[in-house]
This record gives sequence, C-alpha cells and structure tokens, in this order.
Amino acid sequence: MPRVGLNQQTVVREAARLADEVGFQQLTLAALASRLGVALPSLYKHVRGADALVQKLAALATAELATVMTTAAVGRSGGDALRAMADAYRDYALRHPGRYPATQRVPDPADAEHVEAGERAVGAIFAVLRGYGLTGDDAVDATRALRSALHGFVTLEAAGGFGLPRDVDRSYHQLVASMDISFRSWPGTRQGADQQERDWRP
Repeated sequence: MPRVGLNQQTVVREAARLADEVGFQQLTLAALASRLGVALPSLYKHVRGADALVQKLAALATAELATVMTTAAVGRSGGDALRAMADAYRDYALRHPGRYPATQRVPDPADAEHVEAGERAVGAIFAVLRGYGLTGDDAVDATRALRSALHGFVTLEAAGGFGLPRDVDRSYHQLVASMDISFRSWPGTRQGADQQERDWRP
C-alpha cells in the first residue's frame, strides 16, 4: 500500500527538493524512495519509472521558471524587461541547481502540463521581444539566441567555470546588455506570421 498522503504531486515536489540538494544527475528513484520513507515499488504507483519522474520534474521546473520570468517582466518593456527577466532566470537557476537542468527537456506532447509550461516560458520571452519589434521568425531566432546565452552562462557559473579575476555579476550584466544591443539592431527579415514553436519551445 502507498504511504498515506503520498500522491504524484508530493512525489514530484520532493524529487525537486532532493535534486536541488544532491544534483540532477544523482536523482534516482531509490534515493527518492528513501527520502520519502517508502519502499521503491511504492513509487511506481505514482510515477511509471525514472524517465517519467524526470518528465514530471521538467514540467514542474519549467512552470516555475515561466512564472518567475513572467512576473519579473510584468510592467516593463525593452531593455528593462529583458534585464529583469534575465536576472530572474539566473536567480532561479542558481537557487535550484538540481531542478533547473530539467527545464531544458523538450516537452512531451502527451504531457499537457509540460506543454503548457513550455508555452508560457517561451511566451514570456516572446512578450519581451515584441518590445523590440521582433515577431515571427525573428522572435524564434532571437529566443534561441537568448536561451543559448543565458543557459550557457548559468551552467558554466554553476559548474565553477569562471576563474578569471572579474566579478561574475558584472560579466552577466554585460552579457544581457549585449543581447539588448543585438535585439535593438536585429538583422532578421521581420517576415512571417507569429508561430508557436515546439522545442520548449524554441
């Protein structure tokens, strides 16, 4: 019998907390079962297996990231919105080093919650980019560029990859400032209707 009060939501949220403590790659069903005080087979009543757990963790983390980005950008535009959103993105990645990597997982079309979370995350970026006049294919390209820049920075930072004697905060702010300049002089065609991407989805 499953532990009283244990359900999928509880399992996934505890998995997220455990991942932040031990690291995404060290998150296992066995470790989670021990954390919850249940036998390993009991978890299969709530998640089908390790990949299903990661899928649900990805949906949770992506939804959280979408919320913090959207909240940060509300009421702002242009460079102010970009800086606020980028700061929120970095803060989330550093506060949740275990669950953040799961946000990079491509949503499973069969998981409505994950698809919705991915759409909200991309929608937050698209909303900021509209302030630069970027829509359609240009917005997709710009979103991919922004995600690549921010994800690359926070991943290197989390891994201790910056060793030069230069303030890391300043370097991050310079990165975001360079994206602001890039978006204000974007070399795209500005053609095509707005499209819904599917890789987080750009």
